[in-house]
Amino acid sequence: MERKIIKYPDPLLARKSEPVAEITDEIRELVEDMTKAMYDNDGIGLAAPQVGQSIRLVVTDLSGPKERADLRVWVNPEIVSRDGSVVSEEGCLSVVGLRAKVERAAQVKVKATDLDGNAVEVDADEMLAICLQHEIDHLDGILFIDHISRLKRSLYDSKVKKWLKQDRL
Repeated sequence: MERKIIKYPDPLLARKSEPVAEITDEIRELVEDMTKAMYDNDGIGLAAPQVGQSIRLVVTDLSGPKERADLRVWVNPEIVSRDGSVVSEEGCLSVVGLRAKVERAAQVKVKATDLDGNAVEVDADEMLAICLQHEIDHLDGILFIDHISRLKRSLYDSKVKKWLKQDRL
């Protein structure tokens, strides 16, 4: 099924997601749909809330956008440790027309389950650490714009209100 990416300020993006209780055929189909949506929009990560499903499920593929060779599925991911600090420019498929510098942990340890129900534990740094923090934030109802200055956020919110009046989103 074709999944539309939900855009800010949709309230679903601010909701905390529920854990995935069981990996079912529906979950596997959702992963396929999320992967297609991520690839079609040249993304490197996508969380289930971004396609209207308030569950703790993430897909990532840092090999793109031209090559797609490292798809990873994260069921019920959680960050169990953080270390260091790094500032990088982020964007988001759900936050139209904005890129901003965000401070995140430089390294994270993430625990999750894969689609076969196997435990996964990853020590991530660089882009994978940033991507996982960004996507896991989505599962907690947090967007990268929640990490930017109040002034930048206020200016962006004003643009969004204007776009909504013009029905551009």
